[in-house]
Amino acid sequence: MATTEPRPNDVINLTQLKKNSANLRVWHWINALVITGSLLTVLINSTLLDPHTNADFIKSLLHQEGAIISPEQAGTVARGLEDKVWDIHIYFGYIITGLLLFRIIVEFFQHSDQNFLKRLTIVWKAYKKPATGTKNALHELAVKILYLAFYLLLVVMVLTGLSLAFKRNLGISKSIAHSISEVHGFCMYLFIAFIIVHVAGVLFAERKEGKGIVSDMINGG
Repeated sequence: MATTEPRPNDVINLTQLKKNSANLRVWHWINALVITGSLLTVLINSTLLDPHTNADFIKSLLHQEGAIISPEQAGTVARGLEDKVWDIHIYFGYIITGLLLFRIIVEFFQHSDQNFLKRLTIVWKAYKKPATGTKNALHELAVKILYLAFYLLLVVMVLTGLSLAFKRNLGISKSIAHSISEVHGFCMYLFIAFIIVHVAGVLFAERKEGKGIVSDMINGG
C-alpha cells in the first residue's frame, strides 16, 4: 500500500500546539510578581509608613533621645520615608509599562490558536450560536471578557501612573494630578478585585473541569 508523505504545511511545530506560548507564560509570571510588588509598596505606605502616624512616632522617639523637633519637621521626615517607597513603586510602574508593551507586541506574533483576540472572537461566535449557546459557552465568554477588562484596566493604570510620574514634564496642574491620582487609586482596588476573582476561579477550575490550568501556564499545556 502506498504511503503519503506529509507535506511541509501539514507539519505543525510543537510550540504551536501548546495552549499558552512561552512568551505569554513568561509575561504572565513576571507580570504577577511585579504587580504584587507594586501593591506591596502601597500597602507599606498606607500602614507602616503612613506619614500621619509616623510623624508623632518620630517626634516622640527623638524626644526620648533628647532631640526636640517641631511637628512640621517630624512630618517632613515621615513624608521622606514614604517617598522612598513611592520611588520603588514608580520603578515597578516602569516595569509594568514595559511588560504591557511586550504583551501587545507578542499578540501580533502569536500563533492563531494562541491569539487572545481570536480566541475571544471564537468564544463569542460559539456563544451566539443557538446550538452551542450553553452554560459552558457562557462561562468561557465570561472568562474572556474578564481578561479583556484586565487588559483595559492595565492600560488605564499605566497611562495614569505615567501621567503622575511625569506630571511636571507634562505640565499637569495640581488639581488635574489629584483627579488622575483618584482614578489610579480606584483602578488599584479593581486590580485587587480581579486578583481575588482570578485566583478563586483558578482554584475552583482546578477542582472541576479545568484541572491542570496552573500547570498549563507553567509548561504551556
